[in-house]
Amino acid sequence: MEHPDRFTDRTEAGRALAQHVAQYLQHAGYGGRPLIAALPRGGVPVGLELAHAVDGDLDIVVARKIGLPWQPELGIGAVTADGPPILDHRVLAQVGLTAQQLNPAIERERAEVHRRLRRYHGDQPPPRVTGRVVIVVDDRLATGVTARAALASLRAQEPDRLLYAAPVCAPESADLLRRDADAVICLRMPARFRADGQWYTDFTQLDDEQVTQLLARSWHTTPTRRP
Repeated sequence: MEHPDRFTDRTEAGRALAQHVAQYLQHAGYGGRPLIAALPRGGVPVGLELAHAVDGDLDIVVARKIGLPWQPELGIGAVTADGPPILDHRVLAQVGLTAQQLNPAIERERAEVHRRLRRYHGDQPPPRVTGRVVIVVDDRLATGVTARAALASLRAQEPDRLLYAAPVCAPESADLLRRDADAVICLRMPARFRADGQWYTDFTQLDDEQVTQLLARSWHTTPTRRP
């Protein structure tokens, strides 16, 4: 028996999320062609459905989690291609680390950001951000560190409105993210959130080739419009 709160896969979740985002944009009176900035890898199939539903341009925003040296899976920050890393200084103080001690991890993850951008974009030029409605999309919001870094990177490019959307979100992370985004749209905010794939029947991890194919499909069918 299927769990009633579980999505079949990211495509189904993206379609469900797209309905709510489309309603939000309509009620808010936002016109024009929005930019859907998906966090790879899992956010790309969600973003693809959203871009189709709201007649938006699909692109990516790459942010990489920075973990503790002795517990890499615990995210205490994130980094994008440009700008300073986003760090949880409260946690750093608790564990007795300085930001400088994280420099090796920061540089390693920033190099991975650049690798992914080259891999996913190829010759495709980046879309215009300034003056547009931009929606950052992922398949779930857990700690929110990568989402915060992605939002900060895009905010620096002066969008008209900057939103965040995900099918399922940890409630406390969604609350924190409202400081960084003009709106946070979540379909489900379970009180007992787990960061794994319990909210999806099929939570198979995507590889780089699948991400590249999804982006190419969107760019072929709905070419990104430039100023």
